[in-house]
Amino acid sequence: MRIDILTVLPAMLEGFVNESILARAQKKGLAEIHLHNLRDYTTDKWRRVDDYPYGGFAGMVMQCEPIDRAISALKAERDYDEVIFTSPDGEQFDQHIANDLSLKGNIIILCGHYKGIDHRIREHLITREISIGDYVLTGGELAAAVMADAIVRIIPGVVGDEQSALSDCFQDNMLSAPIYTRPADYKGWKVPDILLSGNEAKIKDWEIEQSYERTRRLRPDLLDNL
Repeated sequence: MRIDILTVLPAMLEGFVNESILARAQKKGLAEIHLHNLRDYTTDKWRRVDDYPYGGFAGMVMQCEPIDRAISALKAERDYDEVIFTSPDGEQFDQHIANDLSLKGNIIILCGHYKGIDHRIREHLITREISIGDYVLTGGELAAAVMADAIVRIIPGVVGDEQSALSDCFQDNMLSAPIYTRPADYKGWKVPDILLSGNEAKIKDWEIEQSYERTRRLRPDLLDNL
């Protein structure tokens, strides 16, 4: 798949998209992530992307023109399944949305900044608004990074052990069971005997039981969606 991220701070994302899982996905040819500086789509010598809001409200607002020019330029080259705006009042990002977006071919993520964007962009160009939480960030770059990572890592072939990605927290609205590695006894802190038994059926039962118990205790809201 291809993800195009529109931002006024591309340097903030360059290191992130070129490391770890995202770098591996791109080297394997399983994903492309392109960063676009919205200032490159301005027409004035100051490369301004913001202006004062009508009505005398506080703060600065991202203008229509640079965003429209950037999205139009990308759409002239290929079709896009979604044009996403990172917004605190969008739908809450979760594993199910990440799964859905990982099946798309091409998506654009527009990073909000300043006080927000001219609402006409939201009315005419944005197909989906997504939030990563009920709080306000300085800009949408961190939200775009979170979404890109969650989306790309579940594309088949990106993670070496595909079953590992499919068994992550939230894939089935449950938290993961506790996990352990060697040594089996460290400072008297012991791994549960069942995990050392080699009995796969009993281990699976234990895993399901522990997963349910942790979800009930830590995130009971998830059980409402089962």
